[in-house]
Amino acid sequence: MVVFLKTNEPFPDPRFAPDFSPLAFGCDLSVERLLAAYKNGIFPWFAEGEPIMWWSPNPRCVIFKEDFYITKRLKRKIRNSKIKVTFNKAFKDVIQNCSKVHTINKGGTWITQSMIDAYIKLFDAGYCISAESWLDDKLVGGVYGVYVNNVFSGESMFTVVNDASKIAFATLAINLFDNGCKLIDCQTPSEHMFNFGAKLIPRVLFLNLLKNDY
Repeated sequence: MVVFLKTNEPFPDPRFAPDFSPLAFGCDLSVERLLAAYKNGIFPWFAEGEPIMWWSPNPRCVIFKEDFYITKRLKRKIRNSKIKVTFNKAFKDVIQNCSKVHTINKGGTWITQSMIDAYIKLFDAGYCISAESWLDDKLVGGVYGVYVNNVFSGESMFTVVNDASKIAFATLAINLFDNGCKLIDCQTPSEHMFNFGAKLIPRVLFLNLLKNDY
C-alpha cells in the first residue's frame, strides 16, 4: 500500500517497507523531516519532476569499523599523491559537483536543486559532513553525507582526477572511525564500497543497530 505523507505525519514503520520500492511519498525536505528519516534508517531519493520518495531498502549496504580497509594500491596512492584532503571546507561545492557529474554521466540526477538546498540547510544545522580533495588549490574530488547518532550515511561523491574521491572517502572514514563513528551506511550496494569492506546486512538488523547501539 502506497503511503502519502501529510505535514507532521510520522513515517510508517520501515521494518515493513518493500525491499526495493519506496516506503512513502511526499511531505517535505525540512531539517526536522530529514533528521527523523535518517534516525529511522530512511532516506530521500527521487528525480526532478517526481514526488519526494522515501526509501529503506533491504538488504542494507554498510561498513562496520572492524571491516573497513583500504587496498594496498590506494594506500600507496594516498602516500605518494599531492592531493590534500580537508573536511567541511567546501560542502556547497562538493554537493553541486556531485549533482553535475551525475547529470552528465547519467542524463539526470536525484541531487536536484531542492535536494541541494535541503542538504545545505542540514549542513548549516551541523548534521552533514563533506571531505574535499584538493590538487594545486583546485577542488578535484569529494564526498558528502549525513552524520547522526554516530552513523555516517554516505550520499554521493565526485572526482575529476583519478582516485580523488576514493582518497577523500578513505580519509574521511578513518577520521570518523577514530572519533566514535560505529557504522557507515552506504545505503545501496556498489562495487566501489565493497572495495572498502562494505557488506550487505538484513534491514531489520540495520534498524536494530540504529535503535539499540548507536
